[in-house]
Amino acid sequence: MGPQPLPQRPIHVPDIVLDDLRRRLADTRWPEDAGNRDGHYGVDRVLLHTLADYWRTEFDWRAAESAINAYDNHLVEIDGAPIHFLRRPGAGPNPTPLILTHGWPWTFWHWAKVIDPLADPARYGGDPAESFDVIVPSFPGFGFSTPLTERPDMNFWKVADLWHILMREVLGYERYAAAGCDVGAMVTGQLGHKYPDELYAIHIGSGQKLTLFEGERAWDVTGGQPVPPGLPAATHARMIELEHRFAVHLAAHVLEPSTLAYGLSDSPVGLLAWLLQRWIAWSDCGGDIHTVFTPDELLTHATIYWVTNSIGTSIRTYANNNRYPWTPAHDRRPPIEAPTGLTFVGYENPPGVRTDERVEHFRNSERGSWYNLVELTAHEHGGHFIPWEIPGEWVADLRRTMRGRV
Repeated sequence: MGPQPLPQRPIHVPDIVLDDLRRRLADTRWPEDAGNRDGHYGVDRVLLHTLADYWRTEFDWRAAESAINAYDNHLVEIDGAPIHFLRRPGAGPNPTPLILTHGWPWTFWHWAKVIDPLADPARYGGDPAESFDVIVPSFPGFGFSTPLTERPDMNFWKVADLWHILMREVLGYERYAAAGCDVGAMVTGQLGHKYPDELYAIHIGSGQKLTLFEGERAWDVTGGQPVPPGLPAATHARMIELEHRFAVHLAAHVLEPSTLAYGLSDSPVGLLAWLLQRWIAWSDCGGDIHTVFTPDELLTHATIYWVTNSIGTSIRTYANNNRYPWTPAHDRRPPIEAPTGLTFVGYENPPGVRTDERVEHFRNSERGSWYNLVELTAHEHGGHFIPWEIPGEWVADLRRTMRGRV
């Protein structure tokens, strides 16, 4: 088998959809938000209002659309799920197939900064023998992989099966590599668990157990346990910070995604507020989101969610990860047998763990024992959106993982 040609499906959002977006932005009814300039109660109204006004009056979706359409875009259906994916053929003599999986609140376009360096390393001072055929799908229920009417049960391990069909049967690759971040790392981990013989290696941005979303309190990052007494002050503060960072979205997404979706699907400002707060809290931006994302970049991602009306199905993924528990494909150890590399970032260091301790800490942890670890690197800088925030480091780390295995 070899790479199979498919008809292209360029992205085009109808003018009527963009006109409706601008009308809704103009008609927004704003809440009172006195006393929140420090963000204690959530996203700051001044920041949000400025960005929403720019979305209505200046943001150029057609420019973003043109950048996306500079690549080949395709749309296929697999087992009742529409799958949009971007494809960048490798420029080297024997490119390795590589599928990149995003998470939430990502879009496929969060991989934009690493696509060309991975596909054409010679152009960036690298070795053309290390090029990749880069496949970047939109997670089912996100963006242009919609509507998901026939697969309302979609979750991370079901997506892994779709990806395997996409790479093997639709695109015709016998073996391939995979990488991912956030829940995309769990999809990638499931590929490395269920299909290790068909994968060269995997590279991920977080090493979770595939049982992460199981149990009665999957929405609670503490598992219902109080913060232990007697911790060093810095460790205690870090635990509280991480709980605040993730608790609200996990609880809402796991417990009542549909209730939340009604408001976010009707109001673009509501949608933007929910996404923006995660982008601020999860990126290594020091409180200034524009050090990581420009307004145009933020609004490109937000527009993808809005014009596809996909926020509801994107957040339901969390509930489905819990409602349909992961089932092992085998009982061998480690569960994820594919050679695995990880990129760690300082902004996500666990409480009490320094960046220079991160690799050893993970190797000795219960999570580390889940993986066939071959390459681990920890970086002081960078946040949750690793290939966007530190793209050069991500590419270099991934190449070391794959070197000698493809």
